[in-house]
Amino acid sequence: MKFTLSWLKDHLDTDASLDAVVETLTRIGLEVERVEDRARALAPFTIAAVVSAEQHPNADKLRVCMVDTGSGSPVQVVCGAPNARAGMRSVFSPPGTYIPGKDITLGIGSIRGIESRGMLCSGAELEISSDHDGILDLPADAPVGAPYAAWAGLDDPIIEINLTPNRPDCTGVAGIARDLAAAGLGRLKTPPVPAVEGRGPCPVSVTLDFGDGPSLCPAFALRLVRGVRNGPSPDWLQRRLTAIGLRPINALVDITNYVTFDRGRPLHVFDAAKVKGDLTVRRAREGESVLALDGRTYALDPTMCVIADGGGVESIAGIMGGEHSGCDAATTDVLIESALWEPLNVARTGRTLGINTDARYRFERGVDPAFMVPGAELATALVLELCGGEPTELTMAGAVPGKAAPIAFPLAEVRRLTGLDTPEAEILRILASLGFEIAGNGPVRSVTPPTWRPDIEGKADLVEEVMRIVGVDAIPVTPLPREAHVPAPVLTPIQKRTRLAKRALAARGLMEAVTWSFIARAQAVLFGGGQPALALANPIAADLSDMRPSLIPGLAAAAQRNADRGNGDVALFEVGQVFRGDKPEDQKIAAAGLRRGLARPGGGGRHWSAPAAPAGAFDAKEDALALLGALGAPVDKLQIVPGGPAWFHPGRSGTIQLGPQTVIGWFGELHPAALEGLDVAGPLAAFEIVLDQIPLSKPKPTKSRGVLDVSAFQPVTRDLAFVVDRSVKAADIVKTALGADKKLVADVAVFDVYEGRGVEPGAKSVAVAVTLQPREKTLTDAEIEAVVGRIVAEVARKTGATLRA
Repeated sequence: MKFTLSWLKDHLDTDASLDAVVETLTRIGLEVERVEDRARALAPFTIAAVVSAEQHPNADKLRVCMVDTGSGSPVQVVCGAPNARAGMRSVFSPPGTYIPGKDITLGIGSIRGIESRGMLCSGAELEISSDHDGILDLPADAPVGAPYAAWAGLDDPIIEINLTPNRPDCTGVAGIARDLAAAGLGRLKTPPVPAVEGRGPCPVSVTLDFGDGPSLCPAFALRLVRGVRNGPSPDWLQRRLTAIGLRPINALVDITNYVTFDRGRPLHVFDAAKVKGDLTVRRAREGESVLALDGRTYALDPTMCVIADGGGVESIAGIMGGEHSGCDAATTDVLIESALWEPLNVARTGRTLGINTDARYRFERGVDPAFMVPGAELATALVLELCGGEPTELTMAGAVPGKAAPIAFPLAEVRRLTGLDTPEAEILRILASLGFEIAGNGPVRSVTPPTWRPDIEGKADLVEEVMRIVGVDAIPVTPLPREAHVPAPVLTPIQKRTRLAKRALAARGLMEAVTWSFIARAQAVLFGGGQPALALANPIAADLSDMRPSLIPGLAAAAQRNADRGNGDVALFEVGQVFRGDKPEDQKIAAAGLRRGLARPGGGGRHWSAPAAPAGAFDAKEDALALLGALGAPVDKLQIVPGGPAWFHPGRSGTIQLGPQTVIGWFGELHPAALEGLDVAGPLAAFEIVLDQIPLSKPKPTKSRGVLDVSAFQPVTRDLAFVVDRSVKAADIVKTALGADKKLVADVAVFDVYEGRGVEPGAKSVAVAVTLQPREKTLTDAEIEAVVGRIVAEVARKTGATLRA
């Protein structure tokens, strides 16, 4: 929302400086994004007269000008503008001036051997127009030596504020002035809108036709003005519109734009001669279209509201008028329309058609319904003043909604919710100055919100109004009480796991990534998602259409972006939400990691001391098990099942589970089809652990650490090589060996798997290192052999293994 300081003072009687206005606006919640004070920027530029303009002796396109700046003897300026001539008035900038259009600070220079002590400026160099073909050519009566900005009316600061969606009342300058007056920055002086007396009824009637469906237009007002003269609007109006970035068109259109920004009331004008018959406000019909004022044709559907006449659609309701009925220089009879539109429908229609207009911006937030008729009266008065004509009476269809229900407001709520010790009289003054109607006496008052504040629904909203006007900086700073005891932990188990997972994965050399929670539908289907319930109704991009069922697609895309920029060896992780359905229990917290290229756990890249090998399935498995160990999962009880989901390579992946019903995660290399679907280059090794699936550890009876139990006896290690069928899992051998003697067998680790010469076809050799840890005495050779014998026998019984000779 843009406006000028002088425009604001049409509604606010104040002597406050620009800085005070800007500070107060931000303080009361109307955040100032930018201030364009052209008076300060253009202060060094003055009006000057060109006394003489002679040809430069060393350049055909340059002239040596003597310039009267009004401050003494003429100064010499070398100028390359083709329109520089003796006797003209232009804009002069002395040495030391910053030229905004060129981003330079002017100095005394020598151009082709001739000294130049200043510059004659074009509109582009002052950034007041796009004209750079010649210097500014001012009227002959322009006062020499006067500041150019003040003479040209460019000394009016432009303020731009960032409005939150709940403040439709401040889409007009009058609403902003009301807030500033409530904050004590001046007196509100918005003039009332008198009714315009019409002569005879409006010959064009309006019908609201929505059948049995809900109405998309609560009320519609229309008036005809005959005999108007539609020429250029006056200078004051053109300057205001130009200052806020609008292009003046003609008086009738400029009036509607002015009322839109002055009062936050969008209007529309029809050329009455181009309207066929009466107007009907209805839903668009299938197959209808309209050529809009922006020169584009829009296809309409029955979800959209339109204004139509006997010839078809004339306007997209609340958004943009049609070109066919637009006003131009030949317009003599004009229909002025002021209506209320259903905000959600305006927003949906504008989003569907891709149209953003000042009218849509206001209607989708909710305009003041009580100003619908005064808005039409104000526009009529301006039309009569600037264009002449004779108005008819105002015709109405529908009914303007009434005021909101009163709110029971305990005045003590201000202190309870904010800590502000504001006197009751000040609370009531603030609310009254903002337009709230207050009734009753005592500690609880009945407060009725004004019609221009649809966002006020309860007493907390009233407290917020008081707080923002008093100022957030007035809230007393109160330290939190210091507890005498250690506070109880407040993090939930999943929150603790999330933080611990991030630390554990970062400690393994993976870099954290934060990717979109949305992916393309094709990718979602590829990773087990793509259900209609998880499709976004309003995606921010076509390739971000569905909620992600996995973290891996986002990590793969991030890794590819790094590779495209020359960083192919990357290791990334992310801890975030994945979505398996639209129910709360279908939303899970997962931790995923991905390695690309030579980014292995032991270090990435190539090195002379060892051959380079890309990250593979076992690297992903190592990351996954390290993470589970850090999270306190029962790693010794986990089952590693070959194979994983379809997006993993079937022969280079595994599933981590605690039984078939409790799948915790997966690891492996991504399938070539998955790489193609993600449009990334492989190989990529990844894992994904669902943190919600990890069982919670049982609470310990005490928080104290257990007694350190370290055996005083030397451990014994024996290497055993078993020959088993290729289908036998190494994990089964390890599990069986551990269970052969739970008191003595401390660890079993696989250190070699061999197939080939010396081993029968269809079989493999699995070598394990068995560590025996005595606790009562040193084992004898016979005891060691007995334990080893039990291990060999148990492994042979359960897996069919034999000792390799």
